[in-house]
Amino acid sequence: MAKFKELINNSDTPILVDFFAEWCGPCKMQAPVLEQLKKDIGGAAKIIKIDVDKNPSVMNAYQIQGVPTLILFHKGEIVWRKSGMVPKHELEQVILQNA
Repeated sequence: MAKFKELINNSDTPILVDFFAEWCGPCKMQAPVLEQLKKDIGGAAKIIKIDVDKNPSVMNAYQIQGVPTLILFHKGEIVWRKSGMVPKHELEQVILQNA
């Protein structure tokens, strides 16, 4: 949890966090969308994945109740959050608005 908070708080670049689970079907469908997004946005944001089953303290701290849940942090603050599948164009727009 401390390492996660340090990463989130010390980045000038927005960080999109994908809270997922290995057993989650929609999470598996979201993964290639995030891979393509990463290629398309370049250094505009960082994208990291957090497995909720392996990181329950982070899951509880951010009250993740369903996966996938995507949260965009900027300078330690949550600037956007959405659960469920999110299309690439929507993610790209949110990131570019907050970069």
